[in-house]
Amino acid sequence: MDFTVETATAAVIESFQGAPDPRLREVLESLSRHLHDFVRDIEPTMAEWEAAIGFLTAVGRQCDDTRQEFVLLSDVLGVSMLVETLNGAEQGTESTVLGPFHMTASPRRELGDTIDLLGTGRPCVVSGRVTSVDGTPLAGAELDVWQCSEDGFYDVQQPGVQPPGNGRGLFHTGPDGTYWFRTVIPSHYPIPTDGPVGDLLTATGRHPYRPAHIHFIAGADGHRRVTTHAFVGGSPYLESDAVFAVKRGLIVDFTESHDPAAAAGFGVDAPFTHATFDIVLAPATGA
Repeated sequence: MDFTVETATAAVIESFQGAPDPRLREVLESLSRHLHDFVRDIEPTMAEWEAAIGFLTAVGRQCDDTRQEFVLLSDVLGVSMLVETLNGAEQGTESTVLGPFHMTASPRRELGDTIDLLGTGRPCVVSGRVTSVDGTPLAGAELDVWQCSEDGFYDVQQPGVQPPGNGRGLFHTGPDGTYWFRTVIPSHYPIPTDGPVGDLLTATGRHPYRPAHIHFIAGADGHRRVTTHAFVGGSPYLESDAVFAVKRGLIVDFTESHDPAAAAGFGVDAPFTHATFDIVLAPATGA
């Protein structure tokens, strides 16, 4: 059969019929249909298709141990959030994107430790409780936490300026499901714009900024893990996050406190900032 505009899709789909993995076959068949429909719709010139291949090649070349440009591309196209939303639990804390900076293991820390190794900003205490959907506290739940500095940079972006592990911590909740740690208020910041994804944003007139936030991955035995954010209330760009990750229920008040007794209880000096972020985990399927 001649390969024509009309027969192209059927020919490619037929080539996958011998795939032993039915899910792989299903994915490739759907991908072929949608991709071919896209090409027929926009009718790219050869120069445009070569530019597209060049762009994806450049995205791949920008990926290394501390930078994941393909994750960034997925983020700015809204695909990461769409996948998260499709796979999110119907109950419990809402999920958001992983982001491109969860590239190194967070160091293990004890409750109350600081993840701010620079010590330059006003102290901030983040505390909360991890529970199941029925309110049962989850003792020993794992919390992987990471954030940028008060200047808007992650440790992997500033080697030699920030010590490795700054802004990161792996915690476990206490017997009553509570947790707390010390840090600084993160800043809003631009996603990396020195690569092909930045060029894409410039070409389309989009800004690269994300509102201030702290990342969390929370998990406990018998429960679904959730990847989420605590967004700083009042931060710029809450209404126009470059990666579409803001959800109203995840916006948290970071409140200034001048109470010396409360400060002493957290091992900080007044004034300090306090944020409370509770996390609810849905039971695992079949648990």
